[in-house]
Formats: sequence, structure tokens, C-alpha cells
Amino acid sequence: MTVEFILNGKKAAAEAAGDTLLLDALRGLGCHSVKCGCETTNCGLCTVWINGKSRLSCSVLALSVEGQEITTLEGVKEEADEFGKFLANEGAEQCGFCSPGFIMNVLAMMRELDNPSVEEIKEYLAGNLCRCTGYMGQLRAIQKYLERKKEEVLS
Repeated sequence: MTVEFILNGKKAAAEAAGDTLLLDALRGLGCHSVKCGCETTNCGLCTVWINGKSRLSCSVLALSVEGQEITTLEGVKEEADEFGKFLANEGAEQCGFCSPGFIMNVLAMMRELDNPSVEEIKEYLAGNLCRCTGYMGQLRAIQKYLERKKEEVLS
């Protein structure tokens, strides 16, 4: 079957069987930021936005997104690049394998939470696993990025 949806602002179509995961359909369309890290919905590497909400694409059947809007890291490149610099400056990037899913969730969190506390940040991002950084650099990067965004709004 063919499933049609909006991918990063453009019409897209993918061939999908009844058991095809959205993750596999997106990778087949060249969205290599969407990664499979665990196959158990526990790592966050496959995070995308479906109609603006964070979802794990390894837990969504491709056929279920008919007509919906899907955003991957490729669709938020400017924002991702900006936040990625904060990650790098805090030494929180390291191997980078988890970065795309992590960045997608950070950007979604910024849209959903107004001035989140450290505890709210930790809770929101609890499903993103990283084997390299120990999370403190990531947390510092998020806090500095949020502070910068707040300054931009005030100026």
C-alpha cells in the first residue's frame, strides 16, 4: 500500500506493508536522522514529530500517518544546528548517535513548556538515552540555550 503524508513541509509517499514501522518508511525516504537504537521504545533515537507532538517512530505503523504532518530533524535544520552548537560547547555531543532524537525532544519541549524547571526538563527528556555524556553536559546546554532564547525574546 502507499501511504501519503506531509514530510518536513512537503508531500511525500511511501510504500508500506501493514507491519511497516514509520521509522523504516522515513529512513527509506532519506531521513537518516531517524535512527533505531533499541527496538523497544526505550531510547528516543527515533523521535519525530507527528502533527507537532514528539513520538517514537519505532512504535508507529507507517500506514497510520496517512494525511498527517511528520517532522524529522531534517525539517528543523536551523533550530537543530543552533542547539547543536550549545551541545558541542558543553562537551555533550561526543559520538552524536543520540543527538537527533534528543534535539527533536528538546525543541518539542521548548514549544510545550514555558520556562521549564530543571526537574521538568529531566522529566520531559527521561526517555532519551545517551551512552557517552552522563547527561550533565546536555542539561547545561539546554539551560544555556533556554536562557539565550529568553534573552532574544526580551531584546
